Amino acid sequence: MAEQFTSLSEDHAAFIARQHMFFCASAAEGTRINLTPRSTELLRVTGPNETLFLDLVGSSNETAAHMIADGRLTFMFCAVSGPPMIMRLYGTGRTVHRGTDEYQTLIATHFDAEPKNARQIFVLDFDLVQTSCGYGVPLFEFQRDRPSLKNWAEAKTPEEIEAYKRKKNMTSMDGLPTGLQPE
Repeated sequence: MAEQFTSLSEDHAAFIARQHMFFCASAAEGTRINLTPRSTELLRVTGPNETLFLDLVGSSNETAAHMIADGRLTFMFCAVSGPPMIMRLYGTGRTVHRGTDEYQTLIATHFDAEPKNARQIFVLDFDLVQTSCGYGVPLFEFQRDRPSLKNWAEAKTPEEIEAYKRKKNMTSMDGLPTGLQPE
């Protein structure tokens, strides 16, 4: 049975802390829905109604485009080990771009170091926490985070990463601007 809350409780935050993966969903009118699995390694719970994650350069940048066009953002956590539960955080997201004072403050406050391939930070301000049973979710065992993205970035120069962003991350698959500016 689903339950709804206006903010995270300590138990909710503890549940998030035990997860290794979450899903980020966004959309804008007339576009495809974006649903992306992400590691919780770069996710931070920063308050009872705020979470953020440090986004790394990847093959697309749909979430950033949707934040400009619409702003709706949902994070979903799903227990694949231990007691079953699904938790969704519904709210409004915003992008904090690299090179801004706010970005530098968030990096210094919430992260030990800035990864070489850091792209931006997404902040989710949510007003609804919904939990449900998760009984239908299969059980899996976490092995480790994949090193592929880190290895890819380490093999690139900063100029090569910037060129990749210019080629792949400036517009969404539906042609919306992502707000990234060439460095």
